[in-house]
Amino acid sequence: MTYPEYLAFEAAAPSKHEYVCGEVFAMAGGTPEHAGLAAAMAAVLARALEDRPCRAFSSDGRVRVEATDLSTYPDISVVCGKLENSGIDQDAIVNPVLLVEILSDSTEAYDRGEKAAHYRRIPSLREYLLVSQRERRLELFRRGEHGEWLLLEAGAGERVELASIGASIAVDDVYRNPLSAE
Repeated sequence: MTYPEYLAFEAAAPSKHEYVCGEVFAMAGGTPEHAGLAAAMAAVLARALEDRPCRAFSSDGRVRVEATDLSTYPDISVVCGKLENSGIDQDAIVNPVLLVEILSDSTEAYDRGEKAAHYRRIPSLREYLLVSQRERRLELFRRGEHGEWLLLEAGAGERVELASIGASIAVDDVYRNPLSAE
């Protein structure tokens, strides 16, 4: 399928689809736990972004990785400065500085592996945050000054420094919802 065909298909589809090099894959619906964690993370980021020149987008915001021909819908994406769109898809964001995925049993391997490899090819991306549903744990992958990716982990009672947005968030703030991981 060509990308213009994908855009027409996606516009008419009742659910979201990921586009990878000409192939289209249906994206699974989330559980209440997934939706609750995504909402909590969005609220935490909204507070962290106050008075900063950054904006968070929900999973309705399509992100395009031009270098690998991927278009997908991260749980949360953050852009600082001017929003840039794809030249072939005016609705797709191409310059996130932070991407967030809520891990689920069905997508965890993909989010950690193939999808992470795609995301690392976004020039503007500084951090990739994975949110566990099983325990109070955040894993932050941060691009180093020489392009290497460093892993930082934080659990209950700890904080994560999001250098991409110049803010620190408390792990416990993400997991206040009783449906979330204990």
